[in-house]
Amino acid sequence: MITLYSKATSNGRKASIMLEEVGLEYVVRAMALDKKEQKENWYLQINPNGRIPCIVDDQGPNGDPVTIFESGAILIYLAEKAGQLLPLDPVARFEVLNWLFFASGHVTHTGLAVMWQVRSRERGEEHSNLKLWQAENARVYSVLERGLEGRKYFSVDYSIADIAAWPWIYRHQLAGISLDKFPNLKNWFERIADRPAVQRGLQVPPRNDAF
Repeated sequence: MITLYSKATSNGRKASIMLEEVGLEYVVRAMALDKKEQKENWYLQINPNGRIPCIVDDQGPNGDPVTIFESGAILIYLAEKAGQLLPLDPVARFEVLNWLFFASGHVTHTGLAVMWQVRSRERGEEHSNLKLWQAENARVYSVLERGLEGRKYFSVDYSIADIAAWPWIYRHQLAGISLDKFPNLKNWFERIADRPAVQRGLQVPPRNDAF
């Protein structure tokens, strides 16, 4: 059995969407991030980085338990375990990995920076770098726009690269970006949003607000 330690955030949703897509059996341990539960000693023994998501698979590759605590690594692990969403063909595989690492690095980093600044603004706190990060976020979106030119997904078919990027693009309105400026990205976003597994994964664990 796989245990998913998570909350329905952009990074957490990468893991829950993937688990829903590939159909592996799992249970959820919802983390109280507002109470800093992810920084408690019991969780740091599982994930030394003290963040979510994290999975513990009781039946790892050699039949022993294994822990994976970076979202990109979780996607690769689950893809290989399920034999889905990561091509075996070397050329297609590295194309997926190119976009997976771009999503895990640039898309995630800039999206998170914008979110921090937006939240600071909402609390009436200092947010002088918001416009700077919004501009960088728009640049990242333009890279995704070019990558989707003439194609439906970031590789020959739907893959973990798409799953890695989509939860952050899902929050584009909160980040102050209109997808109307990025037609390829908008079509891609809407195409993936229609997937039943994506709709289910958005609410793992359940949350009450729109984002």
